[in-house]
Amino acid sequence: MDWGGSVNHHYRTTYKDDQKSMMEVALISNMDPVNIGLGCSDKPGPVTSLKPRKKTMTSVYLKFFETAADGKTRRCKFCGQSYSIATATGNLGRHLANRHPGYDKSGEAVSNAAARPATVVKKSQPHGKANQVDYDHLNWLLIRWLILASLPPSTLEEKWLVNSYKFLNPSIQLWPSDKYRTVLDEVFRSMREDVRALLEQVSSKLSITLDFWTSFEQVYYMSVTCQWIDENWCFQKLLLDICRIPYPCGGAEIYRSLVKVLKFYNIENRILSCTHDNSTSAMHACHTLKEDLDGQKIGPFCYIPCAARNLNAIIDDGLRSAKQVISKIREFAIELNASPVISEDFIQLSTAYQEGIWKFPLDVSARWSGNYQMIDLVRKAGKSVDAVIRKYEEVLGSRMLLGSSDKSAVSIMHQYLEPFYKTTNNICTSKVPTIGLVLFFMDHISETITSFRESRLSPEWLKNAAEEMAKKARSYINQVCNVFTYMTAILDPRIKGDLVPDSLNSENFLDEARTHFMRNYSTSHFSSMSSGYNAQEIEDGGSFSFAEEIARKKRRISMSFATDELTQYLSEAPAPIPADVLEWWKVNSTRYPRLSVMARDFLAVQATSVVPEELFCGKGDEIDKQRICMPHDSTQAILCIKSWIQVGVKFKFKSTEIDYERLMKLAAAAAATDNSPSSSDKKQK
Repeated sequence: MDWGGSVNHHYRTTYKDDQKSMMEVALISNMDPVNIGLGCSDKPGPVTSLKPRKKTMTSVYLKFFETAADGKTRRCKFCGQSYSIATATGNLGRHLANRHPGYDKSGEAVSNAAARPATVVKKSQPHGKANQVDYDHLNWLLIRWLILASLPPSTLEEKWLVNSYKFLNPSIQLWPSDKYRTVLDEVFRSMREDVRALLEQVSSKLSITLDFWTSFEQVYYMSVTCQWIDENWCFQKLLLDICRIPYPCGGAEIYRSLVKVLKFYNIENRILSCTHDNSTSAMHACHTLKEDLDGQKIGPFCYIPCAARNLNAIIDDGLRSAKQVISKIREFAIELNASPVISEDFIQLSTAYQEGIWKFPLDVSARWSGNYQMIDLVRKAGKSVDAVIRKYEEVLGSRMLLGSSDKSAVSIMHQYLEPFYKTTNNICTSKVPTIGLVLFFMDHISETITSFRESRLSPEWLKNAAEEMAKKARSYINQVCNVFTYMTAILDPRIKGDLVPDSLNSENFLDEARTHFMRNYSTSHFSSMSSGYNAQEIEDGGSFSFAEEIARKKRRISMSFATDELTQYLSEAPAPIPADVLEWWKVNSTRYPRLSVMARDFLAVQATSVVPEELFCGKGDEIDKQRICMPHDSTQAILCIKSWIQVGVKFKFKSTEIDYERLMKLAAAAAATDNSPSSSDKKQK
């Protein structure tokens, strides 16, 4: 966000006064209620034209000095040097030139800017508050910056940052950090109400995911995110809350915090599934929630382990025996990234040896993507790596050279882990990584592990690693092997019954799926299937009993037809794997009107508790850093507001929407005027 060039100037558009709206936006207790032009408005108010007034040199220099309370001295705003009230302005100018170079030259530009039309004009106010409106604009822009950069309000207390703003304009006044926190808390409450109203309009079932982390203050947090598929077959995702889990941070505390969030949004009766992070505490909390919902007979509910975390743990077992070699390669890659000269030599050598094209900087993160690139680097560009290390041995040291045994181990590891890399890459790039697709990939991973474990050509260290990996893969399959995940998988038109893993494919599950479909989706979602009479009329009997008997016969026919929808769907060939699942259902929903309703509910169930890319790739490091380094008094508000802004929730303070688009246009216009030739000429004069 580039708004540095406009800080030294008033904005050039005004809007009609709105006393009530601006009382809400006025955040400093002694600020007069004014319209600062931040709220949304369909029609802008008239632009007030002010005639520029030429400033004298006296007023220019006095701008950088403040008069003492006794009226006898003036004090420099920058260094505190005091002068008699009778001191000539020339001496004040020389003080600025000697002690604060540059300020004596900027006076005329400042004067001209101050003389131009202001953004908003108060009908009457003391001259001492003339610039207050512009400062509020700046503070609102800073709030936006804090949110988007995931920074706490205490950032703005940093002395050098404050002095930088003072350099641009000595009169700038930033709000104290507690004022920023108060505003952020109010914005959080206002936007959360809008999120609650938005969820009330969702007609389908909802699925939630849980993620956990511990901050640098040793505070344990849980994020609760909601997913659903809307009427247009678009996948929707919305962060509900970030909660502090109280000590001892076990399953009971997680359960209570989760239920509190669900009840606030009034969605506890509409949750279909919960995907957790595989931790024991989260599993216990989800189990308690299931018992609670089952006891209320609300409907089916299932909790699912995170496939991405399980796959990451499997890969870590595979990498364990090669950790030292990978660390050595990573050290070399870091040096390549840091030196343009060495990296350029590497590019030329890899081209000469025909060892591929490499883009810099290389991924040197300790996550799966970075680890695999280290192995890939040596496997595909081994000659170039050796040549560069030998050429720059004084800088890099010979310790980075890999022996023949190391290279052999890397080659075997690369061959073994390549299917894992392709799998994670496919999951990360999938538009909607459904349960069915992820189970399809996990089944392939299990087959890969088995083949290496049973191969006579695999070294003993690889067989041992494969054994540990196989245990984790079996554990995941056992946890997800139920009718709920079976129904979710077969509703993916790419998977259906053909590509469901053998461990999940059974006649019993299919029969249970048919029963669930007929009980919950054959008639209840379609008002046209009901008789149109209420319960009291049914109890009254009379002539209605004959009509009800006819209606029941028709319902049995419709249920038979509904069952045929599922049979017809499963009998057709699966869609190609690259097909867009949601687009497929959008096109075919008229062919399967009842089954498509069930598909909307179940395809929103998440196979992973986090975005796979954030777990497998270096992008996750930045997210972890932001979350872990955030102090407790800012975590919930800033991270929730940031997430809501990114999905299109309006930024509001109380009931007033803050129109940042308009504010940025005003800032851009001010900057453009400041950089115009006429403005430059005036500055030079």
